[in-house]
Amino acid sequence: MAREGRSLVEDVAEDILAMITIDKKFSAGDKLPNENELAGKLQVSRTTLREAIRILIAHNVLEIQRGKGTYVKDNLDLNKAYGLKELSAFKPDIQDLYEMRLIFEPQSAYYAAKRATDKELERILYYGKLEEELIIKKEDRTEVEQAFHQAIAKATHNEFMNQLMPVLYQAINKGVPLSDTNEEMVRNTLNDHRMIMEFLAARDAEGAKTAMKLHIIHAMRGFGFVED
Repeated sequence: MAREGRSLVEDVAEDILAMITIDKKFSAGDKLPNENELAGKLQVSRTTLREAIRILIAHNVLEIQRGKGTYVKDNLDLNKAYGLKELSAFKPDIQDLYEMRLIFEPQSAYYAAKRATDKELERILYYGKLEEELIIKKEDRTEVEQAFHQAIAKATHNEFMNQLMPVLYQAINKGVPLSDTNEEMVRNTLNDHRMIMEFLAARDAEGAKTAMKLHIIHAMRGFGFVED
């Protein structure tokens, strides 16, 4: 059964990718089984299989060698333990990422308020204000928002928080372009960031934690992930 919010074709693509990256059934340069055999193994139609293969070809995982068959590309990125979360921009992927943000970012703000040096706090506020300016000017703020949240994570003085930054970057990269098309989400971002900065500047850890939680919940609600 396809995962809720994800099509059967996407599930099949993920299954094939798992065969390569997790099960290690196929390596770079290996030829996939013929269409009938692979469709039978995955218990899907050949049409569904072809569409799934097209997705993986588009994402540089597979390639078709004319007259020979379908092969796993010699792609170094395939050595990483990833799934289609890193390959696609479907709604469930964004939800997963924002749920992860909700788990660790409020606590990051809490510890940043307690542990940030004056210089680190200055950096956080600098990027927060710079992002505010970009939002008002309606200019791309993706990199600045990354810097703002990275500065907060850095100020926790917790190395594990910093190791989670790639998850945050994915959420920001996917979330910012979508949220910028929604005026209410843009307003919420402005107000939420100001509140986060005020609590951080006051070194109010509980306030910063609550403000960050509200910020992420507002974004999730804007995407339709949280009920009103």
